[in-house]
Amino acid sequence: MSYQDIIEWTVVVVELIAVAILAVGVAWVLGRAGIHRLQRRPWEIVFVETRLGLGRVLLLGLEVLIAADIILTVALELTLVNVGALGLLVLIRTFLSWAIEVETEGRWPWQASESRAAERRMLDEEAQAHAERRDHA
Repeated sequence: MSYQDIIEWTVVVVELIAVAILAVGVAWVLGRAGIHRLQRRPWEIVFVETRLGLGRVLLLGLEVLIAADIILTVALELTLVNVGALGLLVLIRTFLSWAIEVETEGRWPWQASESRAAERRMLDEEAQAHAERRDHA
């Protein structure tokens, strides 16, 4: 097996990991949302948790896909054209990551967020109330 074959297989494995992260992550988040609704948790809480969970899954999947692109370009096809194409892919995926971050966090990655802190407090209060109900049962 040649160096090129090893790199190509490595890239395929990393891309498959990214697809698995996306598929399993989305199924997990949506399944958890369904269970929480069946438990009659408030819709607002379930919505916030689901939105945050899906955003995190998408961000992680995008990061792993970027890693596969970097491996392929740097290890195998290090030409000016390929580096330019990689730069464009990273730029597009970074923009997508930022857009997802803005959507899930309500802010740019480098900004603080009052609304995000309020959502986290709401989730913490719900978790604490759930724990208290469980302890009293």
